[in-house]
Amino acid sequence: MTAYVAKLPDANGMVSYDEIENDTWSFLYSRQMNLIQQRACAEYLNGLDVLGLNRFAVPQLPDVNKALRNASGWEVAAVPALIPFAEFFQLLADRKFPAATFIRTPNEIDYLQEPDIFHEIFGHCPLLTDPVFANFVHNYGKMGVKASPIQRRYLARVFWFTVEFGLIQNQQEQRIYGAGILSSPSETVYSLEDSKAKRVPFSLQRALRTPYRIDILQPQYFVIDSFEQLFESMNESIFDEIEQAIELGDFEPLFEVASQKGKVTTERESPKAPASKKQVFEQHDC
Repeated sequence: MTAYVAKLPDANGMVSYDEIENDTWSFLYSRQMNLIQQRACAEYLNGLDVLGLNRFAVPQLPDVNKALRNASGWEVAAVPALIPFAEFFQLLADRKFPAATFIRTPNEIDYLQEPDIFHEIFGHCPLLTDPVFANFVHNYGKMGVKASPIQRRYLARVFWFTVEFGLIQNQQEQRIYGAGILSSPSETVYSLEDSKAKRVPFSLQRALRTPYRIDILQPQYFVIDSFEQLFESMNESIFDEIEQAIELGDFEPLFEVASQKGKVTTERESPKAPASKKQVFEQHDC
């Protein structure tokens, strides 16, 4: 169960944040902006400019939505901290990205087990201004609405290794586009510069067969050539790819698998998945 309670918007969609909450946003924003300038992909940085996020206070969703609608027809939907997984897919299919309206407390400034408004707005929303990426996420939502519970578990892996923790090849350099990386100071540096991290060309089938752990710096990142590559992968053929992945089985995990009695579990073993967005897409240091 979440320890956070989403704040209710007023009749105009505005949320009242106190001084501590606004200072928390300002600190997180400033810290990440200092880290991502030479590491984030150009489309993400352009999206930040389009959104024009408030640097000193938690952005208000009506302001974010105005910029998103003008850029790509998307908007952000205020949701409680936890939502059913089916609702998550339906929102994406309706071009609405869910965002809980709470921000982490100062004592969890470096580690949070669920996506807060900083992760959702700073991490995810800039790329939703890019038409190709936005259409990929839209199609992902539509496929998720049609999927069975088993198929949704495999779709969760695609989201994890792309939307949350993806890298993109930018000429001779690799850049970040995944929101789980871009909202995390440690993962921003680690994903591109640490020799322990594996960086492999994106393969839809390989991503579908790769288990992940939710509480560690990722041992492996998939690198796409372009957002068109993602868009082209997300159509009705995804269900055939999932069936093939099920038949072939998972790759051996690149991390230590904790026992069922321990606190740490993989996405395959977790009794919580896939009940909600938070439970499937928990972030490390996000």
